[in-house]
Amino acid sequence: MNVLEFTAVVWVVSALAGFLGALTGLGGGVVVTPALTLLLGVDIRYAIGASLISVIATSSGAAAAYVREGYSNIRIGMLLEVATTLGAVMGAALATQIPTSVLAIIFGVILMYSAYASSRPRRPADIAHEPDPLAERLKLNGSFPSADGGVRHYFVRRVKTGFGLMFGAGTIGGLLGIGSGAFKVIAMDQAMKIPFKVSTTTSNFMIGVTAAASAGVYLSRGYVDPALAMPVMLGVLAGSWIGSRRLAAADPKALRVLFAIVVGAMAVQMIYSGLKGNI
Repeated sequence: MNVLEFTAVVWVVSALAGFLGALTGLGGGVVVTPALTLLLGVDIRYAIGASLISVIATSSGAAAAYVREGYSNIRIGMLLEVATTLGAVMGAALATQIPTSVLAIIFGVILMYSAYASSRPRRPADIAHEPDPLAERLKLNGSFPSADGGVRHYFVRRVKTGFGLMFGAGTIGGLLGIGSGAFKVIAMDQAMKIPFKVSTTTSNFMIGVTAAASAGVYLSRGYVDPALAMPVMLGVLAGSWIGSRRLAAADPKALRVLFAIVVGAMAVQMIYSGLKGNI
């Protein structure tokens, strides 16, 4: 396979990853790294570096639209981004020191969780009706457009718990080169009782900053190869764009089952390859 053919294959694989990620809400980074590693034999650290670049690109485009529409809570995002950025830098630094076989096993476990999370039907979080004193002092409570054209107000709970969980989400994202959006959404949706639409859009706003912090460490260590990162970024962008427009007409249950099967199979292969030392 020559350079041109390899670039074309990387673009196609990345586009499929972005398409699946957009349809399931877990992001293309969850699929890009194992696909590059298992299917194309790319070193896992270079695959993570390319995945981080694609996460920055896809997050930046979607985040602007969500902020403009009034769904993202900027104050919550900026506060929690402090924790995720610190975690991302630590995770990226650890990733350059951990053996690739161990990284593969950790990634496989995270993929298993992603497959489980994507197969479960989403339920709206029970909205908190009592204000949290810390959230009030920081002015985190907000509102977002409702389906009937009105405005829906909400209160934020357990700010300290959410901040701690975000540090863990950032560490996972930096370690494995994924946006860790699923973990961010769980922290805001379940722990802080933020409405699901606000949680997902605010998570998207945060993902790009987290990935940028991690990418800086990978770039300084020489693990960001432009020849690999460029087709990955363009592929994920194209796949995400198509997936976001197909989302309304797609059957979400079937999509989640398909995603769970694909990601679950990759998880098993990543763990097996890591245990055998083939990565």
